[in-house]
Amino acid sequence: MANTIYSINGPVVKMRGTKDFSMLEMVYVGHQKIIGEIISVNDEETTIQVYESTTGLKPGEPVYSTGSPLCATLGPGILSNIFDGIERPLRSMAAGEGAFIGIGSDIPALDLTNKYDVTITVKPGDRLTGGDVYATCPETALITHKCMLSPLLSGEVVRVAENGPYTVNDTVVVIRDGHGKEHELTLCQRWPIRTPRPVKNRKPISRPLITGQRIIDAMFPIAKGGTAAIPGGFGTGKTMTQHQLAKWCDADIIVYIGCGERGNEMTQVLEEFSELVDPRTGKALTDRTTLIANTSNMPVAAREASIYTGITLAEYYRDMGYHVAIMADSTSRWAEALREISGRLEEMPAEEGFPAYLPSRLSAFYERAGYMENLNGTEGSVTIIGAVSPQGADFSEPVTQNTKRFVRCFWALDKTLAYARHYPAINWMTSYSEYDDDFIDFYKQEIGPDFMPMKQRITALLAEEANLMEIVKLIGADVLPDDQKLVIEIAKVIRVGFLQQNAFHKDDTYVPLVKQHHMMKVILYLYDKASELVSRSIPLSNIVSTGIFDKLNRMKYDIPNQELEKFDEYYREIDSVIQQSDR
Repeated sequence: MANTIYSINGPVVKMRGTKDFSMLEMVYVGHQKIIGEIISVNDEETTIQVYESTTGLKPGEPVYSTGSPLCATLGPGILSNIFDGIERPLRSMAAGEGAFIGIGSDIPALDLTNKYDVTITVKPGDRLTGGDVYATCPETALITHKCMLSPLLSGEVVRVAENGPYTVNDTVVVIRDGHGKEHELTLCQRWPIRTPRPVKNRKPISRPLITGQRIIDAMFPIAKGGTAAIPGGFGTGKTMTQHQLAKWCDADIIVYIGCGERGNEMTQVLEEFSELVDPRTGKALTDRTTLIANTSNMPVAAREASIYTGITLAEYYRDMGYHVAIMADSTSRWAEALREISGRLEEMPAEEGFPAYLPSRLSAFYERAGYMENLNGTEGSVTIIGAVSPQGADFSEPVTQNTKRFVRCFWALDKTLAYARHYPAINWMTSYSEYDDDFIDFYKQEIGPDFMPMKQRITALLAEEANLMEIVKLIGADVLPDDQKLVIEIAKVIRVGFLQQNAFHKDDTYVPLVKQHHMMKVILYLYDKASELVSRSIPLSNIVSTGIFDKLNRMKYDIPNQELEKFDEYYREIDSVIQQSDR
């Protein structure tokens, strides 16, 4: 019998003797209609990747064709929602089926009963092309949803509905294409998750994504529309860092993908996000956030699909003109899903058992980031921040190394810093950002022409301290001349007073860029003044004994973000200390 299951190997199901299916087509497998996707087709057999548990599935059960690829449903109701890896709403599933996901659950991604207050923005006779907005509605208290024509359609508006309340499947506009065929437009559309949504133009990167985290904004900035990796071993703070970025970065919308993480950790994320207040607006943070939860005990194939679902949702809101940030936690678990499925397919393994196509899959994901001019003339961006979990904190393993090839920002988490309670535990010696040159004009216009030179000086001081500490380990600090001791003292201020940040302090959890600029300026001012004294053979101990270095360590707490004029007191005190030490 054609179109029936021949073999089952975990999430990999095979059929023989059929040519009725096409590559990447979505199918329903078995009597329970489990969702799957065609991943291999040849003369002898067809292979399906199944996104649910295959427990109870038997050879001989039928496979049903859908004729379309695996798609995400895009429309109002995505924000504030929690989905699994193939965009099934977990809250609705829990309400209907309990705590455990049933096999073959067929629950619509969006609430079909909820009504939205729709405003039609077109009239009969208008000409629409792909991406044009034909209706708007308030999706949450923070985000206005723009219903856009599918990029695959164009035509003339022939009928429009009245403004008023509608569900996502209600027809609000009818258009007629160039062949005379009419298309009914609802509040939602579907889009294949593995196909990037088209744009008019990719724009050059010129603005940073402001996060309020000093080591990121000042030392290793990421662009709006850029890509970053956060690699780190167990317990180094990958998830915590992404939480801070999700809460404070100046993106309009956050898409958080929990890909293969521990269930209790994902539960904590869901609970925390539901309680957080958006510091920018005072509203609930979930009003501009959507969560995709695919924990380590969920079907492994759905983990592979989850990042494509997340990036498709992000591109959809980018097309509306919003700036979207994706937190993917973690791409290592996603790569492990690739490895498991590849092994079951008996493909030739590459390094450490990962499939040979791991680099191309990673690049295809990260390349969907960017600052774009959309089809409808608006501008939007998708920023991807992916956590990497190398086993044993070994950054030479394949996922980390291949990720470095495709991202321009690398925030390497250090377990030594994390265990010393230095957060964010980003190692300033092994991290880097390639976006500095793109932001030169932004820093000059928005902050000051001295911002980049000061950053370079601070980086040089930290590098010099690292070299000096190697000497100190061998022969001790006492033999160093005072100018080198000064470098160690000022680098300590940079590390403790500037790079270390307290997420639980009201003024230190988020620091605006202008305050970061002032802090850097004060630290370097002290260094320059102290260097003048040391060059005149005045003992460094005279300056250290005044406690001015310790005071600079506390300025992040002592100066509120809105009272930057207090920095003037620090300049006066430094001048006073220098004069006293000079006597």
